[in-house]
Amino acid sequence: MLYDVPGPKAKRRNLIISIIFGVLLALLIWYVLSILASKNQLEADKWTPFLEAQNWTTYLLPGLWATLQAAAVSVVIALPIGALLGIARLSDHAWVRRPAGVIVEFFRSIPVLILMLFAFQIWFAIFGVSSPFAAVVIGLVLYNGSVLAEVVRAGILAVPRGQTEAAVALGLRKSQVMTIVLLPQALTTMLPAVVSQLVVIVKDTALGGLLGLTYSELRRAGSTSASAYGNLLPTYFVIAVMYVLINLALGQFSVYLERRLRTRRGGGPVVKIDPGAQTDLLAARQEIEILDVPGIDQSRR
Repeated sequence: MLYDVPGPKAKRRNLIISIIFGVLLALLIWYVLSILASKNQLEADKWTPFLEAQNWTTYLLPGLWATLQAAAVSVVIALPIGALLGIARLSDHAWVRRPAGVIVEFFRSIPVLILMLFAFQIWFAIFGVSSPFAAVVIGLVLYNGSVLAEVVRAGILAVPRGQTEAAVALGLRKSQVMTIVLLPQALTTMLPAVVSQLVVIVKDTALGGLLGLTYSELRRAGSTSASAYGNLLPTYFVIAVMYVLINLALGQFSVYLERRLRTRRGGGPVVKIDPGAQTDLLAARQEIEILDVPGIDQSRR
């Protein structure tokens, strides 16, 4: 719908461009594989450690569990905080709106790693013990909660203003307008952005193993495994595949959830009508309208 249907010349041109791109991509893959082979990165002894159960049970699976654990806790805390801050930024009261805006803009402007290091030091100063897990979660919550607040605010503002006016005309209070009218409609709109931010949370857990945090997440556990087996590049390749699978699962879940929300709001799935049956219905309706015209023999009814 954004461009004209390609004609014969355009189709041939697109086919030639696709073939050229495919050939160039194949050459690039061959070049990369040849470089890896010259560096002995494709030898069997580099990849056989991934067939050993000890490598998975000692390094990779515990690291994956630590990544998912930190990401899940951060999501559970960041989502409600982001929703509250996003709604607070839309408040009619300045004493609510302005502090919420300062909090969002402040924590959104600081890198996640700095927030993690700051939380690590504060936790140690207060409780006297170091907690890399708490530092990672606090850093992720502060940053991503602020970003999610902007997502929630934008989603609510995207709802047509007439919805608010109609709800106020019905006598609903401001809290009822927000919870009953605005948020359910805004949820479908902001769902892709929310899922994208959840993917960012999963990836940012890798910062927990840097510098002095020493949180044994997937990347850090993979580095330890690579040091033990001497296969750094294959290990990072496997870790990258694991991250891709996790993020693809999140994307598919968001698509499923969005379809459920749209179906529920739209009143059920769309029913397809046979074109032949639809034509018969139109013909019958036209015949009935003709019979209702004055002067037509009523015995034909």
